[in-house]
Amino acid sequence: MSNNRVPLSILDLAPISEGADAATALRNSVDLARHAELWGFKRFWLAEHHFVAVASSSPTVVIGQIAAATSNIRVGSAAVQVGQRTAASVVEEFGILDAFYPGRLDLGLGRTGQRRSEAQKATPVPEPAPEREREVVDGVIIPAPVDLSELLKGSRLAATFGVLTQPGAQAPDFAEQVADIEALLAGTYQTPDGLELHSTPGEHADVELWIFGSSKGQSAQVAGARGLPFVANYHVSPATTVEAVDAYRAAFVPSGTLAEPYVVVSADVVVADDDATAQWLASSFPQWVYSIRSGHGAIPYPDPETVAPLPAEKFDLVADRVETQFVGSPETVVGRLEALQRLTKATELVITSVTHDHEDRLRSHELLAKAWGL
Repeated sequence: MSNNRVPLSILDLAPISEGADAATALRNSVDLARHAELWGFKRFWLAEHHFVAVASSSPTVVIGQIAAATSNIRVGSAAVQVGQRTAASVVEEFGILDAFYPGRLDLGLGRTGQRRSEAQKATPVPEPAPEREREVVDGVIIPAPVDLSELLKGSRLAATFGVLTQPGAQAPDFAEQVADIEALLAGTYQTPDGLELHSTPGEHADVELWIFGSSKGQSAQVAGARGLPFVANYHVSPATTVEAVDAYRAAFVPSGTLAEPYVVVSADVVVADDDATAQWLASSFPQWVYSIRSGHGAIPYPDPETVAPLPAEKFDLVADRVETQFVGSPETVVGRLEALQRLTKATELVITSVTHDHEDRLRSHELLAKAWGL
């Protein structure tokens, strides 16, 4: 890799475009992964989302297909939502994958499911509006915080969480689940009454454990305290990325996994041959983000040719995501990624890129890979 730039990886949602279906989206993800390996990307991660117009509802299943279609690129979850899973089921599934594709798997963990459960049960407590204003630091936009607490309490999310969990089930504390997963992988797990249990497959699987987070809260703290690599989601919560990275580094304790912090920062990008083309390809992004943040859930990715503009009164809900999407020519996007890396001192960057047409998405990744020097 030239210019001493950090490695570049991909986070994929297997997005379903308007007029397409899940089968097409999954085939497109496999195709993108094959190309990503040829273009020099380091990792290919799959997100977990449910009951929306993305096809990556079961990352482990898709990971198996991606790994089978490629040879060397690392493949993983970004991230398994452990609030809806048991530690044992996660370790067993990745143990199976590791048996087929040893040494290539990243087991990313997120607490979104647990966070949603907590929000649904929480008693409303009035909080003062965030005082921090939008700022630009070394060329990187840090938007003012957006209050999404009502979204987490929405009826649709409550219904989704209810369907994804057994009646009466309560998710353990995230730190406990991470500790259990590490113990099961290491072969040191014991039940509360001292009984040893060994995961087969899963025990001693050659997988890398990752923690994903969007704030300075528990995910960053757990990742740091346990000496695990941390992924800060600038593409999801750009207002809180820097403080999440700082909290992780402040909490970091060297471990058998890492001697020093390892930070990956995500970014939403659309690259085309020139700025105007890229901006047109990204022109339906606000409508898509609004569908997510308004509580509906991600709609099929709209076609720029036919989508209606997002009304001004709705734009405030998505303005932070729109202005922090890196859109433009390879030179434009590379410049913004370099600024993000400098500000966060990220060891690696991971990009997510969604367009309506698959060929445009392929082109976006290819142009960026060449411009980055992969």
